[in-house]
Amino acid sequence: MKFITSLNPQNKKVLLRVDYNIDLDEKRRIVNDFRIRASLPTIKFLLDKNAKKIIIVSHLGRPKGRDKKLSLAPIAENLQKLLKQKVVFIDDCIGERVKNEIEKNEKDKIFVLENTRFYSEEEKNDKNFAKKLAELAEVYVNDAFGVSHRLNASVAAIVNFLPSYGGLLLQKEIINLSHLKEKAERPFTVILGGAKISDKLPTINKFLNIADYILIGGGLANTIWKAWGFNVGKSLVEKEKIVEAKMLGSKNAELILPGDFLVAPSFKAKKGVERQIGKIKNNEIIVDIGPIAIQTFCKLINAAKTILWNGPMGYWENKAFREGTKKIAEAIAKNKNFTVVGGGETLIAIEELKLSENYSFVSTGGGAMLEFLAGNNLPAIALLEKNNL
Repeated sequence: MKFITSLNPQNKKVLLRVDYNIDLDEKRRIVNDFRIRASLPTIKFLLDKNAKKIIIVSHLGRPKGRDKKLSLAPIAENLQKLLKQKVVFIDDCIGERVKNEIEKNEKDKIFVLENTRFYSEEEKNDKNFAKKLAELAEVYVNDAFGVSHRLNASVAAIVNFLPSYGGLLLQKEIINLSHLKEKAERPFTVILGGAKISDKLPTINKFLNIADYILIGGGLANTIWKAWGFNVGKSLVEKEKIVEAKMLGSKNAELILPGDFLVAPSFKAKKGVERQIGKIKNNEIIVDIGPIAIQTFCKLINAAKTILWNGPMGYWENKAFREGTKKIAEAIAKNKNFTVVGGGETLIAIEELKLSENYSFVSTGGGAMLEFLAGNNLPAIALLEKNNL
């Protein structure tokens, strides 16, 4: 694959695909700008190398047509503050008007275009849509690792129309995740949480063969305990994954589930009570791992030489149920060996805890990171490798 370190972008218009798919609150304020900050080295590289224009494209959310709540306008404002340089927002991403806006002022160098998913053709990997995007520039750079597991036009079909390169962030993701997958020192401990086990079953199965310990929290643990015949009350469970979860078992790695939990009558409760597995009542919801599980997990984390963490241990949205995630995050941060953290909710947690600088590598990918680590080829990266323009 060609990366931008081998590109001379001087006096060239560069179409830069980033992953600015971040959370906005009800007032359209940015909840966490980690992914925007992660893109800055590539943008600054292109500026330093005197690129004529840097035309930034991204998706945001899953809009059905145009949706002002999912506009990239506030993201452009945030980027301007971070760069301390003018960023022009254009409320569309293809067409003559966009071309004219980019060309009309020679001094304007950085542009953020509107949400690519305002066009249904984006997720259909439509070649005509990709061609229209390509007409805006002379070179394409993919720095959007977090969406490179999807066949979207702006990361896949686009490489048919422009000389294409990987950005500095994409390169960093591939190097660090490849190291985790191929050169992990032992003991190698994987911690997986979050709501859905369906997203993580391939990763669990992959690392059951190569890790030493797999620690399971969040909704994943609920589904596995349910599959193994235990009552989890009204807790979040993926019923359609019960059969697959039942088949999980130790191979090379030891699969470790929490044996105690914090439970509550609802996710909005102000506090919970501790329960051992087997003693959870029908009207109770698991909202966090319990103190014994926290102690067990942290002991294994302290002894690990390689760590991968994806997904909170409990219902992070409620501050009363953050203890498990907080203690796990802090234990990993104290480990000075090779530690990799990733996933949308996990990023929010470590940013709020002000711990993101304490890990060896923080991946901007959630699903993309897990698919890469599970050994799957990410379509956009595979296409970038084949690009011969």
